[in-house]
Amino acid sequence: MSASAAKHDVFQAIADPTRRQLLHLLVNQEMSVTTISGHFPMSRTAVSKHLRVLSEAGLVKEQKVGRETRYRMQPEPLKELKDWLSYYELFWENKIQALKRFVEEE
Repeated sequence: MSASAAKHDVFQAIADPTRRQLLHLLVNQEMSVTTISGHFPMSRTAVSKHLRVLSEAGLVKEQKVGRETRYRMQPEPLKELKDWLSYYELFWENKIQALKRFVEEE
């Protein structure tokens, strides 16, 4: 395991609402830190720190374009989250079915 992989995993990265907003912003477009910062009421340094966490988790990719660094979302690591959640869908579905039966019996 690399040192950066050990710092932050997908679950830690998406735990913060700001980082989830960053991912949403980067879904379909590549953006610089300056452009991204314009969407948030925080400093560029704070945005950069959030981007670093997302990058360490593999959720964003950095690319140098001239003098600026641009970021784009990398959705592949979200599969780990999807796989983890899908295991628990069975429990949710069972609870929903039980609630449905209960309501219909009343």
